[in-house]
Formats: sequence, structure tokens, C-alpha cells
Amino acid sequence: MEFLYTLKLNPRLHGNNSWAEQDEQIVREHFQKLKDLTEQGIVILAGRTTREDSTDFGIVILETQSQEDAKQIMEEDPAVVHGIMTAELFPFGVALLKDTT
Repeated sequence: MEFLYTLKLNPRLHGNNSWAEQDEQIVREHFQKLKDLTEQGIVILAGRTTREDSTDFGIVILETQSQEDAKQIMEEDPAVVHGIMTAELFPFGVALLKDTT
């Protein structure tokens, strides 16, 4: 089963001057977790828009055995756990995928 979760940055972090070292460390952990899940074949795609304002958001598309598994992955995302980002989960179906072979 495929799912997508959206990520929205905590409003206190909009703007480059508001980031503390701890915030940056949490985002590094978030990225590493997604990278590990990609290597395990769970994450299909992860990325974000490149706006630097309140309309910016990220997405993670993943394949899991159940919605509960997808929800657990989303809720255990370090950025979500530590309040750097909020997340919302959606059932999703990949219709087309670029062949990378």
C-alpha cells in the first residue's frame, strides 16, 4: 500500500535567522531517517518545495503493509517528534513512475 505524508515547517522557523543549532540537528536526523527508509525500499520519494515562506511544504511517498505502519513512520519522523514540522497522512496511489534503470 502506498501513502503520502505532507510536512509543514513550524512557523517559528520561517526565515533564516530563526534556526538554532538544535533545529538544524533535528532536520539532519529527519533527512538521515528518510535516507535509511529509502535504502530499505520503504520511501519511494521525498522532497520539498523550494519556497522560503509559509507556503513551503515537503512530501514523503512511502510503501508500507498498512496505514498503521505508514502512520507510525510519519509520527516517528524526528522533525515531527520534535515539533520542527507538522505532518498529515493520506492514502496515495502511484500511477506513473520514471524508470531509473
